[in-house]
Amino acid sequence: MKSKENLIFLGMMGSGKSSIGSLVAKKLQLNFIDIDNEIETELGLSIKKIFETKGENYFRKFEEKITLKKLKSKPVVISLGGGAFTNRNIRKEVIKNHLSFWLNWSDKILVNRIKNSKKRPLVSNASENEIIDLIKKRSNIYSKALYKIECDSLTKKEIVKKILNIYEAH
Repeated sequence: MKSKENLIFLGMMGSGKSSIGSLVAKKLQLNFIDIDNEIETELGLSIKKIFETKGENYFRKFEEKITLKKLKSKPVVISLGGGAFTNRNIRKEVIKNHLSFWLNWSDKILVNRIKNSKKRPLVSNASENEIIDLIKKRSNIYSKALYKIECDSLTKKEIVKKILNIYEAH
C-alpha cells in the first residue's frame, strides 16, 4: 500500500460503513474516523439537529471541510457520511489518493434498515419510493469507488475478510 492511501468506506446510510470500517481498522491496527461523529463532536449537535437548525447546505459545507481535512491523516480508515461522496471535491480526493470501498446492498435491505430512523434527516419523512430514488441516484456516484463490495449475502466477518484480502493484494 502506498503510504498516502487511506481506506475509505462509502455507501448509503445504513450500509454498515461505521461498523465495517471500525472492524477493518482494528484488524489493521489503524485509527478509525467516522466523519459523521467528527461533525457532531465538532459542532456539539447531532446530524439531525444540524439539519434542523442550520440546514443541509450548512451541513454539506462543513462536511466537505472536515472530510478533506481528515483525508490528510495517514494512514487511517475513514467512514464517510452517506452523502459525502456526492461532493465533487471529496470524491476527487478519494478517487485520486485513497482506496475506496462501496458497501452495496439491495434496495430492500437498505430501505428496511433506514425507513424508520429518526436520526437520518434526509429520510425521516420519506416514503419507501423516495428512499429508493435516493439510493438509485447515489448509486451512480458510489459506483465511481475503486471497489464495490456486494454485501447482501455476506456476514460482517465475510465483508471484512473480503476487504482485507483486497487491501493486501493492492
